[in-house]
Order: sequence, then C-alpha cells, then structure tokens
Amino acid sequence: MERSGILLGLALSGGGIRGIAHAGALKAFEDNGIFFDVVGGTSSGALVGALYAMGYSPYYIFEIFKMYSKEIVGVNSGYVFSGIRSKFFGKKIGVTGLKTGKSLEKVYNKLALRKGIRKVGEVSGRILLITAVDVKNAKEYIFTNCVPEVENKDRYITDIGVGKAVRASSSFPVIFCPCKFKGHSFYDGGILDNVPVSEVRKQGADKVIAINFKADDVDSSSNIMDLGMRTLDIMGNKISENNLNDSDFVLTIGTDKTGLFDIEKLDSCFKYGYNAVTENIEKIKQVLES
Repeated sequence: MERSGILLGLALSGGGIRGIAHAGALKAFEDNGIFFDVVGGTSSGALVGALYAMGYSPYYIFEIFKMYSKEIVGVNSGYVFSGIRSKFFGKKIGVTGLKTGKSLEKVYNKLALRKGIRKVGEVSGRILLITAVDVKNAKEYIFTNCVPEVENKDRYITDIGVGKAVRASSSFPVIFCPCKFKGHSFYDGGILDNVPVSEVRKQGADKVIAINFKADDVDSSSNIMDLGMRTLDIMGNKISENNLNDSDFVLTIGTDKTGLFDIEKLDSCFKYGYNAVTENIEKIKQVLES
C-alpha cells in the first residue's frame, strides 16, 4: 500500500500476555503492505511496540515472546492468586510477594543491544513512545526517541534504557514493584492512558489506528481471573475513551478469556490479532486512503 506521503501511527493498548496479539496484528498489516512510522505503546503494548520500533519483525516478536515468556511475565500467576486467596482467610501478604520486573528489563536490554541500542533515544527507523505513570506526582511520562514540539517537555524522557522503559510501563500495581529511575517511581502506563493515541498524534501522525482488547463476557462458568480481566478491560477502555475517539480506526481484539499471565495461549492470541486485522482490512484501507 502506498503511503502517499502521510505518516501512519499505531497506538497499542496494555492487556497482559494478550499483548502478543499486537504482533499478530502487525504481521497482518505488513502482509497487506501497511507499515507504521510512529508506534506508541502502554504496558504489553510497549513490549511489542519497542521491539517493532527497533526493527524486529512481527513474527520474530512472537518467537521472542515464546522464548522468553517466563522472563517477560516475571511472575507465577498461580502464586499471586493463591496469595490473594490466603488474604481472605486472614493471612497478611508481605511486600516480598511483589515482583521486581528485573528479568524483563534484562531480556529487553539484551534484545536492544543486538540492534546496537542502549537507550530509548537511540532507537531509529521509527518513532517510538512508551507511557508510564509516576505515582509520586500522579503524572504521565513518555519515553521516546523523538520529543515533540509541545509544552511541558519535561514529561518526555530519552535517556532511559530500553529495558527499564518497558519495565516501567508494564509494572502492574500490586503484582510488580514500582520501577525506579532518577527519583521517579514508575508504574503501568495504563493507570492514566491505556491507548496512547494523543501522544502518537503529537508526533505528527496523519492517520492513527488504535488497538485495544474486548472486555470478555462473564457468565456462571467465569472464575475470578475472568472477572478480573473484564474489570481491567472496562477500566482501561473507559480511561482511554477520549483517546480512542481521537483515532481514525479502533481495532478491538477478542481473546476468548485469556488471563493476564496465560502464557500457554500465546499462539492463539497471535492468531486473534492477525485475524482481527484480516477481517477488517478493507475498512482499514479505506480509512488510511481517505
């Protein structure tokens, strides 16, 4: 597909292990000749977006997730949720139950070094932006390789390591410890902005596609994880409502009750993302060409 001089932007939402669906979507876009110039991501969207901006192909990103799934997730979901159950029976959960996310940071630093990159500001080829929230001042920060011409440029950070940036963006509260950097205490960017469309716009993107996840239905067979994921999706989509409205096309991917850390569903989630784009490709092309 010819770009005709327009700058294409992509905003990727958070969503736990379901984020690998973003790689499936990117694969389908490329198979249809659509390539993006600006990529913004939050949490798991940042995990995929960072690799894509550094030059990793969508399918290889999928292989990376499978290869390093335990390090990327960095937590045993059974342990965490059994701990939550014990809380209801009067046992106190200590801070030691939280995960640091250092394994994720280490993996991404290694992947960045393969491309000769250490810091986010050194990424070239595509504009990258990753969101995180400093819980000390309740403020959103953007890790990027291109600071836009806007006010409040202090919100944009270029000298952070790639590994620490994605770790900060995906440090989900309660499960992960805050990610420390130069006096900041960063948590998951989804707290304030789960689909960073507005930040992609600020980078000059003429057309922006947003990708988020469908809030799965719940019924009598749903478990606590199903209820939790639905709650997170509803919250995330509500927080990002204005951003989603500012996009040119919203692609909502259903992932059939995939839990936050269901690494055994990586294959199916990749296919969900690929199929979602394929099923909507004619509408997407019309939007991009209009």
